[in-house]
Amino acid sequence: MVKVGMIGTGYWGPNLIRNFITCPDTELVWACDIDGNQLDKVLAPYPGVKRTTDFIDILSDASVEAVAIATPVHTHFPIAKACLEKGRHVLVEKPLASTVMEGEELVGLAEQKRLQLMCDHTFCYTGTVRKIKEIIQSGTLGELLYYDSVRVNLGLFQQDVNVVWDLAPHDLSILDFLIDEEPVQVSAHGVSHAGNNIENMAYLTLHYQSSFISHFHLNWLSPVKIRKTIICGSEKMLVWDDLEPSEKIKIYDKGVEVKPSDRDKKADLLISYRSGDMYAPSID
Repeated sequence: MVKVGMIGTGYWGPNLIRNFITCPDTELVWACDIDGNQLDKVLAPYPGVKRTTDFIDILSDASVEAVAIATPVHTHFPIAKACLEKGRHVLVEKPLASTVMEGEELVGLAEQKRLQLMCDHTFCYTGTVRKIKEIIQSGTLGELLYYDSVRVNLGLFQQDVNVVWDLAPHDLSILDFLIDEEPVQVSAHGVSHAGNNIENMAYLTLHYQSSFISHFHLNWLSPVKIRKTIICGSEKMLVWDDLEPSEKIKIYDKGVEVKPSDRDKKADLLISYRSGDMYAPSID
């Protein structure tokens, strides 16, 4: 059983604490937060967990083998680095760090110390995303043409990172899990409406060597919460609505067909539209 220390009990920390408590392979030994009242509130159901407002206390306990970090983004790097230097395995909430340079340093340090460093890209472990990968690998969709994601809601406005750093890691990790091809070009456009020069709305586009393209719409300033992704293939199209309670994935037998003989005759291009059935696969 792995003895774990938890740093950060604010927005996401309580979820990790609950999972560490219920997991048969982990024992939550410590929890830390600079807000003592919040710490006491979260740990009220777990009186056996030690508590502290200084994470150094966790690193001073030789029994702790791994540390989970769910703190503001700007603190990820210094806290994770300190934990790795003390020989602890580390789980960090996304994003791994505030800059690429910081992330690379953490990866290098983990390799040097032969420790596990993991960024908690939760969607890659869900039954839904794993089912999507299974569908893609089966060839059901045909050749992939595009990935189009809308990830918007009202808040939470972050103080240390923009909407791209906050929400895009979800889609970037999902794409990295689903397809083998890596992008060759990235473009991002965003704007700040809060007067703090931190973009709260952005559009991110990834271009690939093939004709595949991916696009993310990210927004903290939306009147409705939307979590919808379309993956278009040459044979079928997949729609994933993560807010749908039952049929999260729907596959549509829709698309277009172009006669090969007409491809070079743009003026006489003939396109036929295919509209077939829709079905929702079961998800484990």
